Amino acid sequence: MPRRSPTLPLILLLAVLAALLWSGIAPFDRVTWVMEVLPAAIVLVVLGATYKRFPLTDLLYVLIALHALVLILGGAYTYARVPLGFWLQDLFELARNPYDRLGHLMQGFVPALAAREVLLRGGYIKGRRMAAFLCICVAMAVSAVYELIEWWAALALGQGADEFLGTQGDQWDTQWDMFLALIGASSAMLFLARWHDRQMAGLPRIN
Repeated sequence: MPRRSPTLPLILLLAVLAALLWSGIAPFDRVTWVMEVLPAAIVLVVLGATYKRFPLTDLLYVLIALHALVLILGGAYTYARVPLGFWLQDLFELARNPYDRLGHLMQGFVPALAAREVLLRGGYIKGRRMAAFLCICVAMAVSAVYELIEWWAALALGQGADEFLGTQGDQWDTQWDMFLALIGASSAMLFLARWHDRQMAGLPRIN
């Protein structure tokens, strides 16, 4: 039976909260910051409310924390201006800041693994192959809903939504976002499934 670290979730929570507070001091654009960090804040509340009844694997907690940090950093600078993205742009001689691509890769990677944990520990499905298929579908649904939110933001805010959209002039930005989410979800199922299974072994089922 795997041993879960009793302190790891607390350490990750403090790290994410510290990053959240730092990012909110003087973000590049306050509205964009709110829209970008809101999903991370909602997930923190949900995880806190369900921690005792349904604790997750350490692997999933780490990945959720990393995803939250990606969102928070993007909210602080806006995705098109994140320094890490400029470094990657120079390193690979890209035409644009690719940090938002990382965000959408994580948008597929983490929700797919979260869906896998819920489906398997809840006993909703037993076959690993079908679980992988459904988890990828869930991740793609999350990606599609996020693209719809971006569309609604563009309609509501007009040019004020430019920082949130972060298309950087790419007419295929939406398609790239969803494709990267697909790659992220597929990679999670392909490379982390066995590790995830070992961590879930012996953990309580969802009631």
